[in-house]
Amino acid sequence: MMDKTFVKRILITGVGGPTPRAFVRAIKYFGGEYKNSFEFIGVDSNPLAYGLYDKDLFCKAFVVPRADDKCYWDAVNVIIENNAIDAAIILPEAEVLEWSKNHSRLRKEIKLHLPDYRLASELVNKYKLHDLLNGTGYIPDYLKLNPTHFAFDNLTRKLGQSFWVRGTEGSSGLGSLKINNQEILAQWITLNPNVSEFIATEYLPGRNMACKLLYFNNELLATASAERVKYIMSKIAPSGITGNTSFGRLLNEPGLVDISINALNIISQKIGTSLNGIFTIDFKEDINGKPKITEVNIRHVAFTSSMAAGGANLPLQTLLRLFDEGSNSSETIHYSFNEDYIFLRDVDGYPIVLKESDLLK
Repeated sequence: MMDKTFVKRILITGVGGPTPRAFVRAIKYFGGEYKNSFEFIGVDSNPLAYGLYDKDLFCKAFVVPRADDKCYWDAVNVIIENNAIDAAIILPEAEVLEWSKNHSRLRKEIKLHLPDYRLASELVNKYKLHDLLNGTGYIPDYLKLNPTHFAFDNLTRKLGQSFWVRGTEGSSGLGSLKINNQEILAQWITLNPNVSEFIATEYLPGRNMACKLLYFNNELLATASAERVKYIMSKIAPSGITGNTSFGRLLNEPGLVDISINALNIISQKIGTSLNGIFTIDFKEDINGKPKITEVNIRHVAFTSSMAAGGANLPLQTLLRLFDEGSNSSETIHYSFNEDYIFLRDVDGYPIVLKESDLLK
């Protein structure tokens, strides 16, 4: 059992992004009796990263090389050793992949919660994800799109006159746009020269939802679902999607949970890996209201503190399980919400959760 009188020191990577800071806020704002049981040390490769200077969240902060830099692990090891780090929470996808593959390079044993590298490397590529779930009915129709060589007629024949394109890797709606004709597609490819590969999928007009699954060594600890409705700074993105939700709903959607569990079981069995980590499965509904999986994030997402505010504190559960604290029950917690809760977020703002019926008219 974790001794609450002895504060655990947690390394948080990528604190320039909203998701790592949301993870820490979930503990500090909504951690109840455990909110003072952890100290957080932040790192980021960008010296201008906001989180490095947020003293309310991080007791110390350090600039480190990028995860693909040859000096990265030396820098990380020095920070871990000099600051008595007990555990690390790895959140940007690039670092999740690096740590999943190379955490043996740590010189001190600390607690980690990481997916198997083989699983993670498949899930971050949206085309590979769709291939793994091909034939299940869980995904939209799709095709890989080579930006230098494609036939528009083949795309419309498979996907319809309107379809969605996005980069096969990356977050925040990278390269995403609804395509209605060949000229728009050609222009969009020109405007995204750094996207080497796109995936084109059936256009899904319905709700944009997410289901979070928390696994430890093939044991499913908890699930929670939410809907993304509006996005922060949506006007700057041609697609209107920035990957950072400003308004959303906390959902009771057991059907999403069932699909998510089945999909991850199928994928892990095909790859031959166990399930360990936090997985955020994204869905869009098709024209008939059927949810289809669009991607699987191998990390928390930015509204994780909003879910914690509503009672589904998956960051806290992650840390408690890492230190063998909390319920010994093997029963999964499927979070549900008794009220019509919504959440509102702004850039670095405190997450607000209230009943939708209480919105000002």
